Amino acid sequence: MERNSIVEGLVIVLVILLIVFLISRNRKDQKTMEDEITKSEIDPKKHDDKHVQN
Repeated sequence: MERNSIVEGLVIVLVILLIVFLISRNRKDQKTMEDEITKSEIDPKKHDDKHVQN
């Protein structure tokens, strides 16, 4: 009976660690995606040189 409770406790700890890992990974991926979207929405600078016609 003691072995079963040790195994159950170990499984519960591993499941909690997996959940924490997945949540942190998701937040990191979300921040990366938001940064990429922000960078893609920035308008490029326009050229004000004389050789460029407006």
